[in-house]
Amino acid sequence: MKITSIPSVQSLLRTALEEDAGGGDITTLSTIPADAVAHGRYIAKEDGVLCGMDIVRAVFDLLDSDIALQVFVQEGAAFQAGDVLAEVSGNAQSVLTGERVGLNLLQHMSGIATATAKAVSSVSGYKAKITETRKTTPGLRYLEKYAVRCGGGVNHRFNLSDGVLIKDNHIVAAGGIHKAVAAARAAAPHTLKIEVEVENMDMLKEALEAGADIIMLDNMSCDEMQKAVEIVNGCALVEASGNMGEKDLAQVAQTGVDLISIGALTHSVRAMDISLKFKLV
Repeated sequence: MKITSIPSVQSLLRTALEEDAGGGDITTLSTIPADAVAHGRYIAKEDGVLCGMDIVRAVFDLLDSDIALQVFVQEGAAFQAGDVLAEVSGNAQSVLTGERVGLNLLQHMSGIATATAKAVSSVSGYKAKITETRKTTPGLRYLEKYAVRCGGGVNHRFNLSDGVLIKDNHIVAAGGIHKAVAAARAAAPHTLKIEVEVENMDMLKEALEAGADIIMLDNMSCDEMQKAVEIVNGCALVEASGNMGEKDLAQVAQTGVDLISIGALTHSVRAMDISLKFKLV
C-alpha cells in the first residue's frame, strides 16, 4: 500500500495543515494576488537520502490538485548538496500555504532515511540488519518507519499487536521469564513471534529454555554479545539493543547478531537541510 493512501496518514496531513494554516495564511493572502502562479525548486543543502516527496505531493493535493510537482530524485536514492530534488508549479497562494508542512515532513523523513543508510553502510558485509524501535514521534509512526525502509533498514513491530516483546517489567509482573513466555505462547496466535529482552547470560539461557523465538540483548558489551550468540547457536534470532546509536555498529555486527535496533533513528534524528526557493520566470 502506498504510504499516502493510508487513512491515518491522510488524517495526519489534514491535521498538520489545519494546525499550520489555522484560519488562513494571513501573510500570503494579504500579499500575493489570488491568480499569481509560483515556480519553485526543492534544493538540497547537504548530502543525504531522499524520503518524503510523495508526502509533499499529498500535502499539495489536499490544498490544490492543480499544483504540479516534478520529482528528479527517487525515494531512497542518494543526493548531494546543491542538487535540485524537485520542481513545483501552481497557484502561489496554495504553494505557500502548504510549503512548511511539506518541508517539515520531507526534512524529517529524509533525516531518518539518511541516518538509516549510514547505519546500514556501517554493517555492510555482515548479516546484521538495521531496524528501529517504537520510540517514534506520536502520530508519525507510519512516516518514520517508512523512512527507515527508504534508508535500507527493516522495520521492527509496528505496534503492540504485531508481536510479543517481553521486557523487564513484563518479566517482573508475570513472575519470571518461563511464566511470561508460557502465558504468551498460550494466548498469542501461532503466527506471532515471541521475543524476550535479557540483561545477562542467566536470563539468556532461561529465555532459550522457555522457547523464545527472538532474544533481545539489552545494553551488553560486544564481548557479552558474542558469547550470547555462541550460546544461542542459531536456535533463535539475536537482537542487539540499548544505545546502539552511540556504538561502533561494525563491532556490534562482528559479534554475529541478526538485528541491531536503534531508537535514535526516529527519536532524535536531525532533519536534513532542504529548502524550497521560488524562481522568476
